[in-house]
Amino acid sequence: MNVYLCRICGDPYVGNTKPSNCPFCGAPAKFIILAENWVETELPELTEVTRKHLEASLKLEVENVQFYRCAMNATEDPLAKAMFKALSRIEGEHASIVCKFLRIPKVTVEDVLEVCGFTTKEEHLEEALRREQKAVRFYTAAAESATEPPVKEFFEAVTEIEGDHISLSQLRLGLA
Repeated sequence: MNVYLCRICGDPYVGNTKPSNCPFCGAPAKFIILAENWVETELPELTEVTRKHLEASLKLEVENVQFYRCAMNATEDPLAKAMFKALSRIEGEHASIVCKFLRIPKVTVEDVLEVCGFTTKEEHLEEALRREQKAVRFYTAAAESATEPPVKEFFEAVTEIEGDHISLSQLRLGLA
């Protein structure tokens, strides 16, 4: 057994092999390292541009947590319910990471039932796809302007993670 750590969220994982994605934040395997190779880094001082991007990121992630929780509760399909639950947890982990960069307490995400006022699983999946596409556009731009290495790495990783979420939504909609 080995202990691995994710460079994006810092959460440990115990297993015989490195996971293909972080089970907590969804980061691809390239961001997961053996725990003995972990080097703790200080949080960087943020430029005003990066601070604004992180604040926008926090808003985006909280809104997505709310959407996915609502979608999870609105569907009867067990697979869709599990998918929305997992996506909600991953987006919540992203929000926690952003709070760490901003040096603020973790936010408590309140459920907002009106967030997903759709009636079918397909409508929820289409909205998930739209949200993830928007996130990829945002994180791509944020990564390009970030000058602080750990924040830049976070934005790049989340761009990939949200891209995986796009693929998942497309697959479930029969578009892939």
